[in-house]
Order: sequence, then C-alpha cells, then structure tokens
Amino acid sequence: MTAKRTVRLVLSLVAGLLLAGTATTQAHAEDGFRFWGYYQWTSSQWSFAQRGPDAVVPADGSVEGWRYAVGGAKPRVPRAAGDFEAICSGAPAEAGKKRVAVVIDPGTGEDEQPGEVVGLATGTCVVTDPKSNGAQVLAAAKPTRIEKGLTCGIDGYPSKGCGEPVKNIKVPASDPQVQLSIARPVGSSVVSDEPSDNSVESRSVWWPYLIVAVVLIALIVGGLILVRARRSRA
Repeated sequence: MTAKRTVRLVLSLVAGLLLAGTATTQAHAEDGFRFWGYYQWTSSQWSFAQRGPDAVVPADGSVEGWRYAVGGAKPRVPRAAGDFEAICSGAPAEAGKKRVAVVIDPGTGEDEQPGEVVGLATGTCVVTDPKSNGAQVLAAAKPTRIEKGLTCGIDGYPSKGCGEPVKNIKVPASDPQVQLSIARPVGSSVVSDEPSDNSVESRSVWWPYLIVAVVLIALIVGGLILVRARRSRA
C-alpha cells in the first residue's frame, strides 16, 4: 500500500469514527473537524458513506450527498432530503447512461470557514457513464478541490484548508431543513425546448434590422401604389 493510500485510509477511518461513533457521556465539550462529509440517501434518510467517493459506484436513480460542517461524534448530514424525482425531473432517462442526483450542502454560518461566505444548498442531476464513481459524479456536478486524495473544496468552498481540527465544538441536536436550489442537469444529451441565452441574444441583435426591413418594404409598396394612382388619373 502506497503512502498516499495509507494517509487516505487513516483519515477516512478517523472521520468515520468521529461521525459514526457513540456520543461521549462526559460533560465537557468534544473536539472535531471542519470538513466535507460524504453521504448516501438510503431508506428515506442520509447515511454516512462507509467508503470514499472514488470507491463507490452509485447506481442509476441514486442520490449522493455532501455536507460541509464542523463534525464530531454526531453525523452532520445534508439539511435537505434526497428527492431524486425533484432533482432529476428535467433530465429524461437515456440509453447507456445513468442519472445520479447530487445534494451539496455547504452548511451554516456557524460551520463556515473563517473569512468565507456560505452558499446555498443545491441539487444537481448528473447524467453520466454507468461506471462513473462518486468522485467523478461530484466533479461533474461542481468543481472540486482535491488534496492528498481528500475532497477539500466543492464549487470553490472553502477556497483553502482541508479537515482542520476544531476544539470544543458545539454540535446542535438537529439542523433545520432547507429548500434546495435545483440546478440544470449536467451531462444530458437531450436538447431542451427552451431557448438558450445565445439564441435570446441573437434575437436581441437582429430585431432592429427586421424592423428597418419592414419599414422599407412598406415605403416601397406605398410608393408603387401612389405611382399607379397618378397614372390612372392622367
């Protein structure tokens, strides 16, 4: 086993123990980490992934989840349900491809990386090759920052740092649910009926010329009618 894989395995085990372990019975505050957690939506609830995203091949119709938070013994799951139908409603099934819904929750202001601003929780339908693993599905949904084999940033958040330890954390008993911002599907070859931004821009550029052409035609036709009227009177 290479040194890189060893480091990744150790960090994964530490994260798993912190998230899946039982809560301490002592009164003092616990210590934890600030990081992106990886989850799967199963049996109508989020469960912490037991393997890294590069070792998971999500099936067609599955939902992957990512949550940035300060975590300890209690899992900090995404704050929105993994509603596949809602997230992938705009992406019809395609032969030879799979659809995976990806929920990305950057967390709350209390969890945010100092000096950075938390964005909205989003849901994206990724249409991709059936063999794509969880890391590839995530990268298709949003840009990722990978360091030492760990997912340290998603869609530019946070811009730096990775899994820093945090002392005396206070994890809330529960997080209020949020409404997902549904993004456009990615990887779909189905052409949308809605006009693209380019087509709208093209119409905005050409419509003045169309008006000028209509006015010229009207003037020409009016002139011909006037000439014929004069000839008929002569």
